Amino acid sequence: MKRICLFFISSIMITLIGYGQEQETNTTAVDTLPPSEKYGLRIGADISRLVRTESNDLYRGFEIVADYRVYKNFYAAVEFGNESLTRDETNINAEGDGNFLRIGFDYNTYDNWYGMQNNIFAGFRYGIASFDQSLNRYNVFTGSNFFPTQINTEPVTSDTLTANWIEMVLGIKVELIANIYLSASASIRRMGKQQQPEIFKNLFVPGFGRTNDFSRFGIGYNYTISYLIPFKKKKR
Repeated sequence: MKRICLFFISSIMITLIGYGQEQETNTTAVDTLPPSEKYGLRIGADISRLVRTESNDLYRGFEIVADYRVYKNFYAAVEFGNESLTRDETNINAEGDGNFLRIGFDYNTYDNWYGMQNNIFAGFRYGIASFDQSLNRYNVFTGSNFFPTQINTEPVTSDTLTANWIEMVLGIKVELIANIYLSASASIRRMGKQQQPEIFKNLFVPGFGRTNDFSRFGIGYNYTISYLIPFKKKKR
C-alpha cells in the first residue's frame, strides 16, 4: 500500500511538472530577460509522519527536512527528527524511542524550462540515531507441555543505544506556487553498526525503521512540504 501511494503521488507530481512547463512556453517566447535560477535554503516537514502519528496509536514522530543548493544541480541535504514505535506482537511487546539525523546530498537529473525549479533527483544519506529500547512484555517458553508458557511483564530498558546506516534516495519535488514545494521520495537503507540491548535485540531504530535478524536492509519513504528562502539568483 505504501508503494502504491508513493507511485500515485509521484505520477501526479510528474503530471504537474509537464503542465507547468506547457504553461511556461508562452512566457519564454516574449521574455527578453536572461534566464536565472534561485539559490537558497529550502526547509519543511514530513507530512506523512504527522498523519501516521494521528492515525496510529503505536507510533509517534516528526521529521524536519532541509536542503541548500550548492551548485546548479547539487543540493546539500539534512533530515532530523524523533520517532517512537511500539511493536505489539503475539509473543513480545517492545518500544524504540529516540532521535535521528541524516545528512547527504541530492543531484537533480531534471532539465527545467525557463522559470521553473522542479526536481527529479537521486541522492545519498548517512544516518545516525540515538535511542532507547524497552522490552515491555515477552513470553518465556518452558519447552515442555507440562508447564504453561510464562508471560513476563516487568519492563527491561536499555538507554542511549546508537546505530548508523547508509541509504540511497530517489524522489521528486514540484513547485506548487512561488517557493512552496511538494515532495515525494523513497529510499533503500542498509544498516551499519548498531548497539544491541543485553537480553534482546533492537526491533525498531528511529530514522531507519523496523529491524530484524534476516536482513540489514530497510525501506523508507517521505512526503514533505517545504518553503524556499531565496538568498540569491544566478544566470543559467
